[in-house]
Amino acid sequence: MKSKKIVMNETEMPNRWYNLAADLPFELQPPLHPGTLQPIGPDDLSPLFPMELILQEVSRERFIPIPDEVMDILSLWRPTPLVRAEKFEKAIGTRCRIYFKNESVSPPGSHKPNTAVAQAYYNHREGIRTITTETGAGQWGSALSFACNFFGIDCKVFMVRVSYESKPYRKSMINLWGADITASPSNETESGRKILVQDPGSPGSLGIAISEAVELAAKDEKTKYSLGSVLNHVLLHQTVIGEEAIRQMRIAEDYPDVVIGCVGGGSNFAGLAFPFIREKLGGRDIKFVAAEPAACPTLTRGSFNYDFGDTARLTPLLPMFSLGHDFMPAKIHAGGLRYHGMSPLVSALVKNRMILPKAYDQETCFESALLFARSEGIIPAPESSHAIRATIDEALQADAKGQEKVILFNLSGHGHFDMSAYDAFLNSDLMSSELNENDLKRNLASLEELPTIA
Repeated sequence: MKSKKIVMNETEMPNRWYNLAADLPFELQPPLHPGTLQPIGPDDLSPLFPMELILQEVSRERFIPIPDEVMDILSLWRPTPLVRAEKFEKAIGTRCRIYFKNESVSPPGSHKPNTAVAQAYYNHREGIRTITTETGAGQWGSALSFACNFFGIDCKVFMVRVSYESKPYRKSMINLWGADITASPSNETESGRKILVQDPGSPGSLGIAISEAVELAAKDEKTKYSLGSVLNHVLLHQTVIGEEAIRQMRIAEDYPDVVIGCVGGGSNFAGLAFPFIREKLGGRDIKFVAAEPAACPTLTRGSFNYDFGDTARLTPLLPMFSLGHDFMPAKIHAGGLRYHGMSPLVSALVKNRMILPKAYDQETCFESALLFARSEGIIPAPESSHAIRATIDEALQADAKGQEKVILFNLSGHGHFDMSAYDAFLNSDLMSSELNENDLKRNLASLEELPTIA
């Protein structure tokens, strides 16, 4: 019987992270201080992050060793399987060969603990007692609470209200691992109270939740803030996905022509794609597709500009594609993709035409998720369904051209806590995911007041 899964053992885990910034053929713009608008230095970030993570954020070292303590916890579920999706291929009716990296097998159910464990470790080593964070769909909040539990660190999670109300068992999971969780916007912070005065029924956004978490961290020297995507060090930690996938594709005696991931802040896409981008820079011919929601089209309709990472303007300004820090996305079920900005690294790669962004509407993605669930048996997270939709499109386009492509996508997480969303889809009762064009224009216009990218 031909193997469907490429499963490596723990001794074959990557023991170092890959830093794409060391290999880029162009210069990156620096983040700016929110007060002075000058390039920030390590000391400017020290109130929020432990110094080792700050050094990783600005590092140009090509490879960074993974500490043994981190490797020990990652080995609970890593390496993750690489799966040949033959039944999915048949369901599509394609001649293409499709593979997916199954990151849903981690205890929290997604790729997020790859960086959560590393961040908790470095905070623990610096003597930090509490970590604050935000979460959209709950995947990141689950992962950080899971990681903090191993290192005896208190964890405070601000969960976007629309997801907090629609995904109650994510809250239960976060509590089970010992973290405290609050719906955002909340009355616990000045940032949250200000939003609630303006809009008492606010569904919340990742930008607002980030503001609340950053505000608490900045007030206590023994509290730090942790981000689940966007920043360089977060994407760095995720590259274990792609490093494993390169080895597994070699074992399969195959190689991808197309690499796909969904994008909200950029972490799961970068985790799979960045090691393959290194291969592309070395001469390989690979296409990269970043799939985002049409209701929050940061890469396809955003502006490449400096912008704040949060709604209250507490964070540094980042050089990135953005819809404007006040942008309020529609209440789509892919809560992890409802972010106004994008990783500066991913943004720069899109700007330099090394990555192709595509946007998909919510219903189309759920249709694709249903096809995948009924062929491969795995219920994908709504976020991952965007990568699945892009995979179908790439396969059908190749078929139309008479080509037999190898396509690799990242299954970033399972959808076991998203059953209300699937119920709504099956009952033809999905909420509207339309983009408010007036809000988009107004928020993009607000970026003109901020520093531009040279």
